[in-house]
Amino acid sequence: MKKTAYTPLQIAIHLYAWSALILLIFDAATGNLSPNPIQDLEQRTGRHAITLLVLSLFCSPLNTLFKWSEPLKHRRTLGLYAFMYATIHAIIFADLDYGFAWSRLMQEIVQKPRLVVGIIAFIFLIPLAITSFDIWKKRLGKNWKRLHQAVYFIAPLVVLHYLWSKKGDILSLQGEILKPLIYGIIVAIFLIMRIPPIRKALAAFSTRMLALLPGKNQHP
Repeated sequence: MKKTAYTPLQIAIHLYAWSALILLIFDAATGNLSPNPIQDLEQRTGRHAITLLVLSLFCSPLNTLFKWSEPLKHRRTLGLYAFMYATIHAIIFADLDYGFAWSRLMQEIVQKPRLVVGIIAFIFLIPLAITSFDIWKKRLGKNWKRLHQAVYFIAPLVVLHYLWSKKGDILSLQGEILKPLIYGIIVAIFLIMRIPPIRKALAAFSTRMLALLPGKNQHP
C-alpha cells in the first residue's frame, strides 16, 4: 500500500491549526490565562476560528495571483479547522458563561446583536462542515458549489461579530477595533478578487508577469 507523503504546506497547516489549542490548554493548566479566563478562552478560540476561515479564503487568490494550485487542495482542511474552533468558541460561551441555562442564554442573545450575528454565521457553517466531504460533493452535484459559496456571506458576518465584540469607536478608530478592521479589509479584498471580471484580469496580469521572470515558462 502506497504511503501518502505530507507536503510542507500540509504540515504547516496542521501545526498552525493545533498550536492555538495546545497553547490554550497549556495556559489554562499553568494558570497563565488573563484575570478573566472565560473571556480569554472565548476571544482566543474565536480569533483563531476567524484566522483559519480567512486563510481558507486566501487559497483562491494565491492560485489566481501566483498560479499556486496546492492551497486549493487544503481549503477544506482550513475550513474544518475553522469550524472546530468556532464550535469550541460557542461551547465555551454557552457552557462556561451560562452553564447551558437556555432561558438566560436566549435572553442575552436577543439583547445583543453581536450574538445574533455570530449565531447566524455559526449556523451557516454547520452545513458547510457536514457536506465538506467527497461523498456529499458527489451527492449534491452542482448544488455543492452553490452551498459552499455561502462562505462569502459567512465571512463578513464573522468579522462583524468580531468587531461588535470589541470596545471602541469605529468612526474615530479608537479602542480595540484595529484587529477586526484588518480582518474586515482582508476579507473585503478577497471577496472583491472573486468578482469574475476582476479575477480574470488579475489572472491575466499574473500570467504576463510570471512569463517575464527569468527561467520561467509562461503558464497555460
